Amino acid sequence: METQDTAYLRRVQGQVKWFDPTKGFGFVIAELGGPDILLHANVLRNFGQGSVVDGSRIDLMVQDTHRGMQAVEVISITPPQTDSAVPLRDMMDFTPEDIAKRPVEPARVKWFDKAKGFGFANVFSKSDDVFIHIEVLRRSGLSDLQSGEAIGLRLVDGERGRMAIEVVGWESAAK
Repeated sequence: METQDTAYLRRVQGQVKWFDPTKGFGFVIAELGGPDILLHANVLRNFGQGSVVDGSRIDLMVQDTHRGMQAVEVISITPPQTDSAVPLRDMMDFTPEDIAKRPVEPARVKWFDKAKGFGFANVFSKSDDVFIHIEVLRRSGLSDLQSGEAIGLRLVDGERGRMAIEVVGWESAAK
């Protein structure tokens, strides 16, 4: 493990080029150009997320290493705009403000299959399954979820039961 010299840290804004949670890393393109920035899964987890959707705007602290530019801290992530996405029927009546007013409930991912486009989680201390659609995940700035991962959910009662309307990092849920 390399030591971190804070004298050489700098703040960079950019866009997520790609991130693969299975591989445990991805790359960011700096807004002002330069080499790609390595974004390791541990740095993302320290921010409270296990993945990030490609195209997200990201604000980072970075450092130069003998292997190139690496992110050492995530300051903020803004998901890409998805206006072209087909809205989910259960979400059509909710504005972003309505969603933000809903409480964040701590939950654990039961399973999520990116290829199928959905999965389920359980809110802590409740036994019923909560449906999570891939589009909700993308709108929340995430690309994938891992079984057992701790997350926060904003929920609605949909046509077929409780469903996530937003997924947030664990730190937001633990507050």
